[in-house]
Amino acid sequence: MSTGTEGAYRVLLRMQVNPGMEADFEKVWRGSTEAVTGHPACLGQWLSKSTDEEAVYYIVSDWVDEPGFRAFETSEAHLAHRERLHPYRSQGSFNTMYVVAHIQGSAGSAGSAGTAGAAHAR
Repeated sequence: MSTGTEGAYRVLLRMQVNPGMEADFEKVWRGSTEAVTGHPACLGQWLSKSTDEEAVYYIVSDWVDEPGFRAFETSEAHLAHRERLHPYRSQGSFNTMYVVAHIQGSAGSAGSAGTAGAAHAR
């Protein structure tokens, strides 16, 4: 089953945070997401912490299209957001892509808890 994200423009930022600043970084990130998610072209944003690398985070955001993202990227809101996060960043990388397909897993389906339990009871 498709989830409707096909064709979205996805941005992936890998951010290395200065050691010992992880908790502060997460707090500042959470407190400033409106700068991103409040943009009319933003579909959503996620923050993930690496389990393999110390103080490495991945920030993923989905956009209705590339022009929408590029408009955000040059906005005052983005520049201010980036300034708030800059003190925590030691290095990073940036990748963009289009979502080609997204198939919802069983655990992500509405009502899956009840149907999964029923399937195991058979």
